Amino acid sequence: MVKIGNYAGITRPSFLLVHSDIPILMYPKQRLNPITPLSLPSYHAKRSGSTTKFRCSIAERTFSSSSVDSSVSKTKTVGLGRKKGGSSSLYTSPSLLEMKNEKIANRARVYEFLRGIGIVPDELDGLELPVTVEVMRERVDFLHQLGLTVEDINNYPLVLGCSVKKNMVPVLDYLGKLGVRKSSFTGFLRRYPQVLHASVVVDLAPVVKYLQGMDIKPNDIPRVLEKYPELLGFKLEGTMSTSVAFLVGIGVARREIGGILTRYPEILGMRVGRVIKPFVEYLESLGIPTLAVARLIEKRPYILGFGLTDRVKPNVESLLKFNVRKASLPSVIAQYPEIVGIDLEAKLHGQQSLLHSIIESGPEDFARVVEKMPQAVSLSKTAIVKHVDFLKDCGFSVQQMREMVVGCPQILALNIDIMKLSFEYFKMEMERPLDDLVTFPAFFTYGLESTVKPRHRRVAKKGLKCSLSWLLNCSDQKFEDRMDYETIDMEESELPSFDMNSLMQPRSDESESDYDEDSEDDLL
Repeated sequence: MVKIGNYAGITRPSFLLVHSDIPILMYPKQRLNPITPLSLPSYHAKRSGSTTKFRCSIAERTFSSSSVDSSVSKTKTVGLGRKKGGSSSLYTSPSLLEMKNEKIANRARVYEFLRGIGIVPDELDGLELPVTVEVMRERVDFLHQLGLTVEDINNYPLVLGCSVKKNMVPVLDYLGKLGVRKSSFTGFLRRYPQVLHASVVVDLAPVVKYLQGMDIKPNDIPRVLEKYPELLGFKLEGTMSTSVAFLVGIGVARREIGGILTRYPEILGMRVGRVIKPFVEYLESLGIPTLAVARLIEKRPYILGFGLTDRVKPNVESLLKFNVRKASLPSVIAQYPEIVGIDLEAKLHGQQSLLHSIIESGPEDFARVVEKMPQAVSLSKTAIVKHVDFLKDCGFSVQQMREMVVGCPQILALNIDIMKLSFEYFKMEMERPLDDLVTFPAFFTYGLESTVKPRHRRVAKKGLKCSLSWLLNCSDQKFEDRMDYETIDMEESELPSFDMNSLMQPRSDESESDYDEDSEDDLL
């Protein structure tokens, strides 16, 4: 009789391991009984993951086994069960829902804090904010130290999304190193709080480099930024470059660009098609040559900021309404570009009434005054009355004063003390009648020591009799030529007037690139 016994697992790897599907020989009335399982040592089970227990029943063809893998599976199941169960497990962590609820609760506390100090947080939804009230309080306190009020923050609440250490301090340090005054930080941030979101390297430094490339002096750049902080947010390849290119294209001297941008950096934010070009074309339509417009922009770049529709065109209509001749408009604007940007009609009404009350001038007289000296619309009442009283004290009648003012309105804006000296010389040394001054009131506009005295002495020495106009209304070279005359055949009494061609001559003076805040406020 053949008897086949059970085999247990072998501990040595060099032995053959009996497979569970071993062939079974069956003989009648014989039964193979199971024997006690042979277990592998525990250390080997852990290392090899092999079968650790076999149980075979040949007669009933049953088979069962336990393995390391199944025990590991049980361990995992038990572990998962513990994770699910309570907080005592090492694997415990908050669920996504719990994290979301905690975030909502934190934001609610921050919002409650902001509302408590008067800040409306409605626009902050979706913005990354500090988790704690303490950090938000730090931001608000820092903004207060910069001079910003709750109202300022409500005007731009997104500033609360800026970190003090990561955003605010680096930006302000950079501006300070450039030379922007700390005293100007408050106004700077009120005008352009978005700068606190900017990257110094990516956003700010390239703009500063561009300004330097436009010949703005390093010492002027801080003042430019203080005047127009918004330009720190402009794209270099966009509006900034096209506006400069257009100005150069119409004849603005390239060497003047630095000075122009220093005095009026707002040009860098102007759209050529919407602002600059329509303004230039309108002045051209009034009769001002393109090159003359370019010269006006060089001298008074801020005229580009006058609203064409709501200010410039209505002012031109007002001038025509007050009898200024259309042909004179180019001269009026070229002499005093500001006239198209001020609140003009009210000034025209006031000055016309004033002159009528003190020298009895009519509407046409007033129009001639504006044509010859458009700055007269901005003269103060005190100045006008003071000069008229001086003329009255000199002995001129109301009619004579009217003729003088209409003939040379500049006498209403001259230095009274200098006028007194000139009149004394006229009366005591030149011994001329008052009618000579009525005919040529521009006498008062010439330098007493530089022009009037030396020319009078030469004419007197030569024994010539001439009008004040012949004596004074010419260049030094022309006067020298006149001194060769034996007699004076004709009088040259035409009063000096504005010459548009003089505006278009190549500029021989020094560039106006030096920054001077007072240079813009030179109204009479």
